Amino acid sequence: MAAARNSRLKVLAIVLAGGEGKRLMPLTADRAKPAVPFGGIYRLIDFALSNVVNSGYLKIVVLTQYKSHSLDAHITKTWRMSTLLGNYVASVPAQQRVGKHWFSGSADAIYQSLNLIHDERPDIVVVVGADHVYRMDFSQMVEQHVASGAGCTVAAIRQPRSMADQFGVIDVDPEDPRRIRDFLEKPTDPRGLPDSPEEVLASMGNYVFSADALEEAVKADADLEGSKHDMGGDIVPAFVQREDAWVYDFKDNEIPGSTDRDHGYWRDVGTLDSYYDSHMDLISVHPVFNLYNEAWPIYTDYGPHPPAKFVHGSRDRIGHAVNSAVSPGSVISGATVSDSILSPRVTVHSFSHVTGSVLMEKVEVGRSCQIHRTIIDKGVFVPAGVHIGVDHEHDRARGFTVTDSGITVVPKGAVLSS
Repeated sequence: MAAARNSRLKVLAIVLAGGEGKRLMPLTADRAKPAVPFGGIYRLIDFALSNVVNSGYLKIVVLTQYKSHSLDAHITKTWRMSTLLGNYVASVPAQQRVGKHWFSGSADAIYQSLNLIHDERPDIVVVVGADHVYRMDFSQMVEQHVASGAGCTVAAIRQPRSMADQFGVIDVDPEDPRRIRDFLEKPTDPRGLPDSPEEVLASMGNYVFSADALEEAVKADADLEGSKHDMGGDIVPAFVQREDAWVYDFKDNEIPGSTDRDHGYWRDVGTLDSYYDSHMDLISVHPVFNLYNEAWPIYTDYGPHPPAKFVHGSRDRIGHAVNSAVSPGSVISGATVSDSILSPRVTVHSFSHVTGSVLMEKVEVGRSCQIHRTIIDKGVFVPAGVHIGVDHEHDRARGFTVTDSGITVVPKGAVLSS
């Protein structure tokens, strides 16, 4: 494996987890975006951390900032490494080490945390975002980076050229298609790829740097007037300008146990609609993203819950779920659940119907309710007879968020009346 071939390199992984996640409100009203629950038992950050760990990199720092309590608690309880072997996952908040200000961007977060790099003295620094859903073996990207001799390598995923205005797009040199010629922010008419004219390479927000080059770049950026101190917006273009940036094509990344259907899956869950859609990707008969790949597990800890339980079996009162994922500790009591994801300790009472929905931990749905195309955050009790996701105007009148595609979102701890 690639990890074995570059095992002599000292690699430090930095996970950027300070995102505020405004577009995911109200799910981020009380937590950082990387701490948002996902897929029943996970947090978004579990995907980034699992990818790094499965790649063989076991020295990891997580840079946090906004509303980080639940994120810090999850990392502390879940992500424990062998200290005997010098491995760790360390949550590091903004510390004002270089002045009386918090992180002003992802590059500034690294600049203010250079002591972590100095302490570890790595050869390579892998920098990843904390809020995407995907599988990736970073050791393969590191291998290409080392072979290229570049200071910076940017991971990119192929997207239709017609969607280029939604991404940061990487323009490659036709003569050397792994060298980045330009970095374009949401272009309207970019040049297609040399081998696929109707596709472009969109940045995934994952990078590999030679450690010395990264330190030099963030120090120079810190003193640059007008910089937004952003990894994608400022640091990468600086490497491109001096012809020291390469691209890693995500399609070349091979994951053990992957299928043709889920190979190359990557989803930015930055909006409520994409968050919902990525959940629906999990629960088809042949899922678009397969959580059941034991060769590349997604690690987490969801507590000491009993098995899920389905009760009542009379003709008009049958507890059952179809095309759904039901987490431990959940009870479906004489209710019907379809095309949905239930987190731990969810209870759905008799004669209720939950369809196309995501119910987070400890949600309780009373009798004779209808929940349709709805995300319900933690700890909400839905009184008997309440309908959500059926009448959007009524949902808005209750103070719920309704997205453009018609997804209703009930915030954490909301108190509902019957």
